[in-house]
Amino acid sequence: MFIRENMKQLIGIMGDDMTTYETEGHFAKKHRANDKGNPEIEALLKLEISNGELPCAVAFKIASDLDVQPGEVGHVADLLELRLTKCQLGLFGYQPVKRIVKPAENVSRDLEKAIKERLENGRLPCVSAWNIAKALGLRKMEVSSACETLGIKVRSCQLGAF
Repeated sequence: MFIRENMKQLIGIMGDDMTTYETEGHFAKKHRANDKGNPEIEALLKLEISNGELPCAVAFKIASDLDVQPGEVGHVADLLELRLTKCQLGLFGYQPVKRIVKPAENVSRDLEKAIKERLENGRLPCVSAWNIAKALGLRKMEVSSACETLGIKVRSCQLGAF
């Protein structure tokens, strides 16, 4: 009851790009009722999933194999009510702690500069974190760890999780 009565305030706190408590666990509700999604993606997802969970890396492999955007795979995963797991930035989907990313002990000037140059409204888009990692020869989680240290939130998951 508290959540329903205070939904506007909660969304304000969480940000408009986050899944709300209303749709959490009911991923298809984020989309139109008659939305069918891409049947090729659906077929591959059904081959790859186990326990209703789709690891981030598997979703990206499917996107690459089918030459589609990762968001399309995330969209179909939502329609199939699959839970995205094991974010490659360490931000969600791990057990038992959910997030495994930890603040970096130190952040190089080059990495800090690259992150700050790509901020949008004070947050780093997921795709930018990936691009920074590739450009600087770092692991993706090194970039998210630097963001933790710098107090910068990552937003706009390429798969649509947040």
